[in-house]
Amino acid sequence: MPSRSPSRGSLGRREFLGVSGAVSSGLLGSGYFIGSSRARADGKPTSANEEIRFACIGIGGKGASDAADAARSGKVVAVADVDRNQLKRAEKAFDGAKQYTDFRKLLDEMGKEFDAVTISTTDHTHITAAARAMGMGKHCFCQKPLTKSIAEARILGTLARDNKVATQMGNQGTASPSLRKTAAIIRSGALGPVREVHVWTNRPVWAQGGNRPAEAAVPAHLDWDAWIGPAPMRPYANGYHPFAWRGFWDFGTGALGDMACHTFNMPFMALNLRDPKSVQATTSGHNRETFPKWSIIEFAFPELGGRPAVAVKWYDGGKLPDASLFEGFKGEIAKEGEGADAKEVEKPFKTAASGALVIGEKDVLYAPGDYGGSGFKLKSGAKPADPSFTQSPGHFQEWVAAIKGGPQAMSNFPDYAGPLTETILLGNLAVWAADSAETAGKKIEWDPAKLVATNAPEVESVIRPAYRDGWRV
Repeated sequence: MPSRSPSRGSLGRREFLGVSGAVSSGLLGSGYFIGSSRARADGKPTSANEEIRFACIGIGGKGASDAADAARSGKVVAVADVDRNQLKRAEKAFDGAKQYTDFRKLLDEMGKEFDAVTISTTDHTHITAAARAMGMGKHCFCQKPLTKSIAEARILGTLARDNKVATQMGNQGTASPSLRKTAAIIRSGALGPVREVHVWTNRPVWAQGGNRPAEAAVPAHLDWDAWIGPAPMRPYANGYHPFAWRGFWDFGTGALGDMACHTFNMPFMALNLRDPKSVQATTSGHNRETFPKWSIIEFAFPELGGRPAVAVKWYDGGKLPDASLFEGFKGEIAKEGEGADAKEVEKPFKTAASGALVIGEKDVLYAPGDYGGSGFKLKSGAKPADPSFTQSPGHFQEWVAAIKGGPQAMSNFPDYAGPLTETILLGNLAVWAADSAETAGKKIEWDPAKLVATNAPEVESVIRPAYRDGWRV
């Protein structure tokens, strides 16, 4: 994607700041609770026992399970999907639900018929769907990453707060007792002061680092105009729908945007990793059409609330932290042999394909996997006391409870999901700047209050993308 200057479809910096200033700081400590007075189109509050009416936007892939969760929690009255094959499947799954290929038409025609919306579409359409729905007073569940751009994440947080709607981002690991426990142990000081974190993933598992694919005929079952949404129009090609769009700058957020809302989540929760002051990347190189095959991104977080400054390093595309960082960790204990000859042996330690390493002055914590659900190891072998933390009734269930007047879900837009998404997507500004292979790109200096790269005006179009007519927020 070539760099674009702001156009009539862009959100200008002054206009954006007018929308977003209310949530520029202090979100986790705000004590924000959901009010449910906007839950119903008729203006009446939703009672604890009342059936919630859902509209589901995007019902293929992860959208299938999100819509199923909605059906278990209430009644699905409308569905939208650009793929008519998915709509055909929905005829049996959601009996009587009205169907659309363009979610804008669903919102326009069905606004009085539903209370809450799930959004499980391509990253670049999250902003239009979520902003319109919340502007109508609808509670909103949106898949990760919350948005494709940093400015959009701030906007959705502001809209959620101003419209007093219940929100939740689909980073399901946030509800995991293992993730919450691990984060609480770090917060307890068991590792001592933490100044270094490493996070890695095995993504991408889709094509990146190449050119735009050749034009092809649009499949009869696909509404291509609705699929393109707010992005610049381009011809259809094989390789976009339904999955590989993640690797294109116009539609997705690459390996970082796809997986960091999961793998970065535990350190974010433990250390309040928001508002980095700078970020810098080294990559395999890219043409700004697709994301690179691999990247290593360095985030610098300043001291915050008594927590010391923290350096975080992200790795994707098969890159891993230096092996020396794992020295001293013990392998799994397993039994070999049978009967009286059986004995316990220690297997060689092996680094997982994805995970997080949190380095404190007193100890080092290793958490394998993407979602924080596999527990953790300490290099010392110590077994810290179980900390207190709030148990979740389930990720989707938190949101449903909030719709009915309960406390905010953990990964709500203003307090958690928005700041997490902003932090993660800042890394993609550094990736954009690191287009030369294996050469560190410009270090992006960041002003989180103004959402401005103070030394890199060339990334403005990535912070605040332009929108196609008819799709502007």
